[in-house]
Amino acid sequence: MKFGKVFTAQAVPEWQEAYMDYDFLKNLLKEIQSFRIRTNPPATNSGGLKRKLTLYRAFSGLTRRNSANYTPMSPSSPDLELQPILVNSVNLAGSQSYQTTFLMPTVQGGEYELVFFRRLDDEFNKVDKFYRSKVEEVLKEAQMLNKQMDALIAFRIKVENPAGWSDRVADMTRLASDVAASTAALAASSPSGARERRRGLHLMDAIEEGQSLHELSDESVHDKVEKESDNIDQKEEEEEEEKPKSMVRTFRPAPLEILNRAKINNTVATPCSTIKSFLKVPQQTELKFTRENLRKVEEQLKGAFFEFYQKLRLLKSYSFLNTLAFSKIMKKYDKITTRDALQVYMKMVDNSFLGSSDEVTKLMERVEATFVKHFSNSNRSKGMRVLRPKANKERHRITFYMGFFSGCTVALLIALVLIVKARKLMNNPGRITYMQTMFPLYSLFGLIVLHVLIYAANIYFWRRYRVNYSFIFGFKRETELGYRQVLLLGFGIAVLALCSVHLNLDMEMDPKTKDYEALTELLPLNVLIFLLIMLLWPFNLFYRSSRFFLLTCIFHCIAAPLYKVTLPDFFLADQLTSQVQSLRSLEFYICYYTWGDYKQRRNNCKESPVFITFSFIVAVIPYWSRLLQCLRRLFEEKDPMQGYNGLKYFLAIVAVCLRTAYSINKGNGWRAIAWVFSSIAAIFGTYWDLVFDWGLLQRHSKNRWLRDKLLVPHRSVYFGAMVLNILLRFAWLQTVLNFRVTSLHKETMVTLVASLEIIRRGMWNFFRLENEHVNNVGKYRAFKSVPLPFNNVEDDDHDD
Repeated sequence: MKFGKVFTAQAVPEWQEAYMDYDFLKNLLKEIQSFRIRTNPPATNSGGLKRKLTLYRAFSGLTRRNSANYTPMSPSSPDLELQPILVNSVNLAGSQSYQTTFLMPTVQGGEYELVFFRRLDDEFNKVDKFYRSKVEEVLKEAQMLNKQMDALIAFRIKVENPAGWSDRVADMTRLASDVAASTAALAASSPSGARERRRGLHLMDAIEEGQSLHELSDESVHDKVEKESDNIDQKEEEEEEEKPKSMVRTFRPAPLEILNRAKINNTVATPCSTIKSFLKVPQQTELKFTRENLRKVEEQLKGAFFEFYQKLRLLKSYSFLNTLAFSKIMKKYDKITTRDALQVYMKMVDNSFLGSSDEVTKLMERVEATFVKHFSNSNRSKGMRVLRPKANKERHRITFYMGFFSGCTVALLIALVLIVKARKLMNNPGRITYMQTMFPLYSLFGLIVLHVLIYAANIYFWRRYRVNYSFIFGFKRETELGYRQVLLLGFGIAVLALCSVHLNLDMEMDPKTKDYEALTELLPLNVLIFLLIMLLWPFNLFYRSSRFFLLTCIFHCIAAPLYKVTLPDFFLADQLTSQVQSLRSLEFYICYYTWGDYKQRRNNCKESPVFITFSFIVAVIPYWSRLLQCLRRLFEEKDPMQGYNGLKYFLAIVAVCLRTAYSINKGNGWRAIAWVFSSIAAIFGTYWDLVFDWGLLQRHSKNRWLRDKLLVPHRSVYFGAMVLNILLRFAWLQTVLNFRVTSLHKETMVTLVASLEIIRRGMWNFFRLENEHVNNVGKYRAFKSVPLPFNNVEDDDHDD
């Protein structure tokens, strides 16, 4: 794979504007190459094939000097006069920048090279400035984590040793005496062994609890340990009785008085905390030294250190990739122009902040040491598995089973069509009863499978166009589901449902019992119960982490507005607004198998006042949840746009209720009112989709009527999606105008309209997340903010 593709693939998506524009610089080099070819065309060789000239070059030998032993040219070397460029550091507007002077502007085509180096400087200064700003941010965050760690250690002391440090110091003194005695005995038998023993002791002292992150900002852990070892070797002749005192002196207990200025942050949002905040009940911020609170604090700080470490890893990757890109582009320049500018320019890159700063590397070392010691019980392999989780590997068995179940789904569908035609079931009198009773039960699985397959397609296209959906949703890297796993789930559910349909395709009662088979009539209920058991299965099978994530989001949607609204919560609530027909099918399950006679396929659900009332409630629940989420965000963020968004869902609630009322009463008055409110809701929703959710319809954009930043290269895709969204938004017209297609039952039409809404939602999903990703890119937002457990009173006063 070419470097340009690797460079793009490994870049942080949200920082892509801050990376070196490798493709543009490469195009400038192509212009230089084209000009040189036009002015100096290569000589044609009419003598046939000949040996390459490289085969006649002098043999350099097998004992070439190592590049590490290479001595640079002295300033008096005449070759320096042949250097094509000169790079200087200048101070512009209080910030350090670099400028490259091309020393051969009069050569033929020199203006092309001047443009190249001017743009090269712009790119390097952009990269260096961005990297410098990000390093300053992580250094400030490291200072904040220092205070948090000091508070954690003091909190741990209060919990595990309430009596204080008097007994602990005495224990350390006795421990130091015992260690010193053992060391002296070992030194008497083996001097080299004693030296190694003392080095190990000082290695532990180098990572002592009281030491903060910034204490090693100037030297790495390895360098400090080496210096400590050298000092030990120089003091090897000191008396053994002085060692216990020095060891006690180097051990610095964490200051407990830091807890006097610390408060506990209520970072976990619960319904109780939301109600107390709304009623302005003072929150409990005093520190309670219990093991339960200690566990919560450790978990929060563990998550904070994990996110901080990921930032450092991305910054290190950013520095390495850009440095490599500048080296590659200069090699191309030297190859095209046959000059020798790589060494001069890369020397400047190596001396710049981008190439010479090692704060990130040292911070990574210190974070690793701190995390391993305080959160992994000094087990380095365990700690590094947490800090550097491995992504799920694509397994062949997943692909195999996905293909197997997809093939089974297609085969079962074809078999179902052939059986219906061969047995002429469409002309059977029992068809009407089947469509009124069994079809709504099985349509639930069809709508779920369709939504799952659409979501799998979304994941595929998000990955293809580099939409960082994992970061947006907050998925864990090691448990994230790919589109193959989602397809496997979808086709698995489809196979279960279709097998049940094949076993329950009876259109006539048993002539002896005058009933249908009870076993087959219970098949759809058994399939539904099986799927619910798999969803709620508490053991680590069938993607437990993803299932629990889904259940948590569902609970937050149901309990809105008692939980803080996050993107996964309102994104899922939007999905549920497109699954109203599935919720009504669940309602029909309860009515049919509880109050109906399923053995004879009889029920009076559609005539029951209770069922009709709950039809309104069930249809409103998803929209009501979104309305409450918008009100919660309006209350917290004071953003009026959330109020307008809530108005959109309120109009949708009114429109759904009126359409349901019209489908029951069939009066002209209900029809007119349903028409008016449904039209208003559809127009408002369509405008909101295109302008706010997708960020389109911008007149003054670089891409007229679209956005400035588009991830899909074909603009026709966006215009087609806008037209389709408008058409599918008005699919509700079927319920008001009563479109009838011959040979299609009413339940079939309802299911088709519900399927069209699911397809519209799947299309909305892609562009909604693309717009979110573009906004993150515009703000260079590549990390999620993690709440910290402690709040320092001094910091609050400083902020005030």
